[in-house]
Formats: sequence, structure tokens, C-alpha cells
Amino acid sequence: MKGPSTRGWLVLAGALWLGGIGTGVAALARYSLTPGAAPVPTVTWPEGTRLSRLAGRPVLVMLAHPKCTCTRASLAELAEVMAHARGRADAYVLFLRPEGLEDGWEQGDLWRTAASIPGVTVLRDPDGVEAKRFGATTSGHVVLYGADGRLRFSGGITVARGHVGDSPGREALERVLLEDGEGGGTPVYGCALRERREG
Repeated sequence: MKGPSTRGWLVLAGALWLGGIGTGVAALARYSLTPGAAPVPTVTWPEGTRLSRLAGRPVLVMLAHPKCTCTRASLAELAEVMAHARGRADAYVLFLRPEGLEDGWEQGDLWRTAASIPGVTVLRDPDGVEAKRFGATTSGHVVLYGADGRLRFSGGITVARGHVGDSPGREALERVLLEDGEGGGTPVYGCALRERREG
């Protein structure tokens, strides 16, 4: 009885290889479309925050992890929002610095990208204290408080992890800023803010 031919083994190996690639692609797609933990945002401007809020001015805050590559897309979308808003809101990006890490750990490429967005003030968030105050659990989470200090939008402004382009979150945020419309909330796609990423 003859064993499988070389051709048969090659076909089997090729099928297994393609199956492995398909499984990997499916897992990656599933990961990119899985939002972070549901946030519990503060419905009014949080007491005790070190961020300043001028009376009569909306304030936008993004909470971010400096080592989360997904956040690059969130910053690209924030740049679009700020360009369209044309000074209608004050804006902050706060980068987590976990306790015990050296000064400047958070000031990498994402920090520089955020600092290059006109109208944005970039600050460190030691041990995620401000993220807790604003109820954020995932990098890229954006909150917008209106001129009255009440929450108008809370959520992500990308449609998936690391995805740049139109999204319901960005559209809702711009609707609030440009038309004083309703914002609501959208899922946030990014790394957990409490996750320690040294890469």
C-alpha cells in the first residue's frame, strides 16, 4: 500500500498554513473590534480635578496611555475634531504615568503627536488619578463637558482599534461642538489604562 504522495503532503501543508492564517486574521479582526471596558463617566465636571475650566467654555479631555499604539488613530481623529471646531472648546490630552516609573516615561512619540495638535494642552496623569475622576478605563476615551459643566459626550472617536476614518464617535462629538447637538456615548477602542505597557 502506497503512502501519501509528496503532492498530497504539500496540499495538506498548504491547507493547514492557510487555515492558520485565516484563524490569525479572524482573531486580529475580533480584537480590533472589541471595545474596552465600559466607562462610568462623571455627569458633571469632576470635583478635585487639577484641570482648569473657564466659565462659559466647553472642555474636551482625552485620557490616553503613552504606549498604546491604538491611540495614534485616536489622536489623528482628535486633530480633525480640533481643526473643525476652530477654537470652540479648550482641550487636554492626559497621558498616564504609572506609579514608580521614571520622570518623562510618558513623553514619547504619542505625547509629541498630541502636543502638535493646535489648541491641545498635554499633561501627565500620575497613576491615572484624573482618568479615575473622569471615569475612563480605556486609552483614547474622550469626554466633552459643555459650557455649563455638564457632560455632553463620552466615548471613543475611532470605529475600531487603530482605525483612522469616519466614526460615529467623531461625528457625535463634532455635532455637539459645531451644532450644539446631542452627543451621547460611543464605545472606546484602545488599551486598558491600568495595563502596564513597557514597549
